[in-house]
Amino acid sequence: MAGLWFDELSVGQTFDHPIRRTVTETDNLLFSTMTHNPAQLHLDEEYMKGSDYGQRIVNSCFTLGLMVGISVGDTTLGTAVANLGWDEVRFPKPVFIGDTLNIKTTVIELRESRSRPDAGIVTFLHEAFNQRGETVATCKRSGLQRKKPQ
Repeated sequence: MAGLWFDELSVGQTFDHPIRRTVTETDNLLFSTMTHNPAQLHLDEEYMKGSDYGQRIVNSCFTLGLMVGISVGDTTLGTAVANLGWDEVRFPKPVFIGDTLNIKTTVIELRESRSRPDAGIVTFLHEAFNQRGETVATCKRSGLQRKKPQ
């Protein structure tokens, strides 16, 4: 099992995920079109040349999904029951095509489930950084996590 059981997690535990990902034009194009987001800031290079950014911005929902997705293998793969929610999602800097993202996850809260004795609720802080070390995304994610079987 790649993921960790609720009992194996501790507040303050940090994961510097070894998987890094360079965001491609295809990532941005497919994600934006599959989610029916026709915003010029994601799809129209000529339009964005005249913007403050001078180039297209990667769809922030893709950035959020990538940030959380990269964390799964080290934290919840095979041990999660359900994703309960994302809170305080922030994008302090834009992601551009060609940026390479690396992800850090910290366990910030643990509590027993009141309704499921075989599980607990974990809250993670996910942070995404570009190749310059700038924070490009953060979020808190809560999930229902299995306890180690007896």
